[in-house]
Amino acid sequence: MKIIYFSWLKEILEISEERVRPPSNIKNIDNLIKWLSAKSTKHRKVFLKSKSIRCAINHQIVNKNSKIKSKDEIAFFPPFTGG
Repeated sequence: MKIIYFSWLKEILEISEERVRPPSNIKNIDNLIKWLSAKSTKHRKVFLKSKSIRCAINHQIVNKNSKIKSKDEIAFFPPFTGG
């Protein structure tokens, strides 16, 4: 699974993307966030603000209950505004 980070998430983690293999019991975005939070102090710091983080699966904006698959591309980013 490919995880992509944007904006301040990328800055805190000091990476823009990573490849991960979550355990088979990780079935949705919310579970993935909890699992990623345990990876490192930086991940924990990023996902402490998970209520304000938006996500996408394969370029489609989704909610945190959305199901994930091992070959998905998951993106995490802050809320955006138009103007």
